[in-house]
Amino acid sequence: MTEKLRTERNLPPEAVVDAELAPITAMMSSRLMVLANLLRRGALLRYKRLTGLSSVEFGLVASLGRRPPMSVVRLAEAVGMDKGQISRALAELVARKLVAKAANPRDNRETLVSLTRAGLAAHDAIVAGAQERNRRLLEQLDPQELELLLGHIDRLTATAAEMLAAERELG
Repeated sequence: MTEKLRTERNLPPEAVVDAELAPITAMMSSRLMVLANLLRRGALLRYKRLTGLSSVEFGLVASLGRRPPMSVVRLAEAVGMDKGQISRALAELVARKLVAKAANPRDNRETLVSLTRAGLAAHDAIVAGAQERNRRLLEQLDPQELELLLGHIDRLTATAAEMLAAERELG
């Protein structure tokens, strides 16, 4: 049955659901995590090939984007890591001249980071790659299916946010 399910749906082995062995894999959250992980792994391979960036460096370049300079603390919050975790990646990006650091003119105790021209080119390659991957992923859906899917994802995201808030309140 598992082989038949995979063949019928043309799913990769990572996405095969076998409810008898692991019922949790049949749950929506598990299926979405499998999809997200497959997409993430493919994206990281593409961006490594196109830009030579590691996963942490890619996250930093993507987060800095075409925005004004931001503090290292704010950048760490944006990527969900602490300042210490991103310092080595930032140092590598500065050494490769993809990121520039400067003291904040309003508070010289704070360091601001921004993309250089080369960093912007890497960012633009990431965006173009993301747009292509998104197009390829969604081209199998007609406009009505896409609208319905995105509406469902928005509703599920709102519910998941409420569930997270409730868990945080419980401690």
